[in-house]
Amino acid sequence: MMIKPSVLLFLLLPLFLRPIVAQWDTNAVPGRTTIVHLFEWRWNDIADECERWLNPNGFAGVQVSPPNENLIITDPWRPWWERYQPISYKLCSRSGSEEEFKKMVKKCNNVGVRIYVDAILNHMCGAGVGSGMASTCGSSFDTNKESFPSVGYSNLDFNDAKCHTASGNIESYQDKYQVRNCRLVSLLDLSQDMDYVRDMLAQYLNRLIDIGVAGFRLDAVKHMWPGDVQAIIGRLKNLNTDFFPSGSRPFVYQEVIDQGGEAVSSSEYLNIGYVTEFKYSINIGTVIRKWNGQKMAYLRNWGEGWAFMPSTSALVFVDNHDNQRGSGAGGKAVLTFWDSRLYKMAVAFTLAHPYGQPRIMSSFHWNRYFIDGKDINDWQGPPSNSNGSTKPVTINSDLTCGNDWICEHRWRQIKNMVAFRNAAGSSDLQNWWDNGNNQVAFGRGNRGFVVFNNDDRVLDMWIQTGLAAGTYCDIISGDFMEGQCTAGSVLVESNGMAHFHIESWAEDPMIAIHVNAKL
Repeated sequence: MMIKPSVLLFLLLPLFLRPIVAQWDTNAVPGRTTIVHLFEWRWNDIADECERWLNPNGFAGVQVSPPNENLIITDPWRPWWERYQPISYKLCSRSGSEEEFKKMVKKCNNVGVRIYVDAILNHMCGAGVGSGMASTCGSSFDTNKESFPSVGYSNLDFNDAKCHTASGNIESYQDKYQVRNCRLVSLLDLSQDMDYVRDMLAQYLNRLIDIGVAGFRLDAVKHMWPGDVQAIIGRLKNLNTDFFPSGSRPFVYQEVIDQGGEAVSSSEYLNIGYVTEFKYSINIGTVIRKWNGQKMAYLRNWGEGWAFMPSTSALVFVDNHDNQRGSGAGGKAVLTFWDSRLYKMAVAFTLAHPYGQPRIMSSFHWNRYFIDGKDINDWQGPPSNSNGSTKPVTINSDLTCGNDWICEHRWRQIKNMVAFRNAAGSSDLQNWWDNGNNQVAFGRGNRGFVVFNNDDRVLDMWIQTGLAAGTYCDIISGDFMEGQCTAGSVLVESNGMAHFHIESWAEDPMIAIHVNAKL
């Protein structure tokens, strides 16, 4: 039977589209929406956290630190950024062994919590390191010869010949060729247009897929050509059917720092997968801090109305592991756990608002010390023992974390807003209200409603919620447990109106209610 070309194209179109569309699917258990970055956690601790906290509280998944072998750096002592200096793609790091990684992935998947790996495809370690075996698996390397025997990389696999700066490093972000072909802060820049490099990177990611990961955060994508990234992603397998439906594709989100005004734009990568929206982090911090004349009332058209990328492509966050230390993008505007009151408001707004795919941060404490406005200790790695091994995450009787782990994802206000977002689902933003300044409120269809008071005066108002009549627990001031509220509640009248009272000096100047916390 002869099939017309137009009909054949129609029949084949779903086959072409399926893997592309699927790269935007988080592969989360239905009804779960939020990713948490358990920064520098050990695999054994993540496995435990999936079972004891993340699953019961409805988290979608975990972004884990790079699991591959990295350079061991002792000056400064074991900094966090040593994890971003690969030596090989063997699965051994200070977070644990390959066997521990496999057990973590299996345990988390078994309770419906997905694992997303922070993957470094752009580069290997720094050019000036020299040679030796100071690596987390003991693999040899020689940066003078650009030799990494455990992977098979030689000087032929790097971009040196394509970089035309005197230093070999990126010297101008106004030149896209420098940004993609030269070294990022002296890190040996891989040539992803070479089949061997593409194959090695894809083999690494496919090995992780075989273990059961759900997707990848791709580091430093701005420094790779979009076509090369697409070629590597195109080599990836479908996800492991032990944990995912047949034909599932890995979720991909790409780190592209784009604040505008540079040669490389985040829009160049939107056809590959999600992209980190750094303008979100910078602007939400500026608004909540009330800097530069910004007001929460201006958030009425938050999202694309602020010239952000499309919601269906945006990975959004209040802070990340880079910019909470003053690097990466954002500067002093970025809100972090150090500013806990304002930070909780910003995260609550992020989880309440429908724009983007949210990722929240779970940090560790470090000894900040500022000289001339610069934190000279921003390099410090995770809580560790004298031999450099990472300390376990201990859980206190009040469910907070010990051993200098911050665990923002365990803060009541944040973990309950994860539940709010799950309850809201795909409901539209409705019933926006503001006072023209820094008191705002909005609903998510008939599923949830939030109110914020970031003003210097009391909020005392009747506001339309769009919710059905009844009494709802305020999940900010307390928990909804066994059908009861542990703190405040809100009565919604038959017409959807409710009275809200929030003092400007309140520890948590916000209220949130949703249908899954209704009495």
